[in-house]
Amino acid sequence: MSIPAKQPRSKKCRVEICGASFVPARLGQAVCSPACAIIDAPKSREKARKALAQIERKEIKVRKEKLKSRAEHLKDTQQAFNAWVRERDASLPCISCGRHHQGKYDAGHYRTVGSNPALRFEPLNCHRQCSPCNTQLSGNIVNYRIALVKRIGAEQVDWLEGPHEPKKYTIEELKAMTADYRAKTRELKKGEAA
Repeated sequence: MSIPAKQPRSKKCRVEICGASFVPARLGQAVCSPACAIIDAPKSREKARKALAQIERKEIKVRKEKLKSRAEHLKDTQQAFNAWVRERDASLPCISCGRHHQGKYDAGHYRTVGSNPALRFEPLNCHRQCSPCNTQLSGNIVNYRIALVKRIGAEQVDWLEGPHEPKKYTIEELKAMTADYRAKTRELKKGEAA
């Protein structure tokens, strides 16, 4: 005993000026006749072109990601960390001058990345700092230290000023840290919006 084949349901032609009902002869058929297919072709072509371009962009992004050097991953992690620091301290004034102003804010390191790269991603070592203090006053370090002692305590500042083991992050560790800091930043922004 054979099971009867299921008959396709009728569809409405995709071409607006036609709108006729038809029974599709093949899978994926969206128009009723060759004449309507000619009318519909430019729309379909543009849609297909956009879909292909989107796929191509995704493939290029994946290839670029594979070609990134460790230094580029380090830069991405630094940007994500700095964005998190600025968002974490958004309600606080500049750590060095104590002012709230409309200018640009940086994520200012107490112990600079050049002098102590081991503290590059240490949250206690980095705080929201106005751009003039960070760039023009070289961190305004004396006032930074005074405010830092008030904010995190003398014991923590002494630990920051002490010796630290150098850290050599792998690319996988950097990718994980980047994703983690981006997620933390999103959470802070979400909490701010609520």
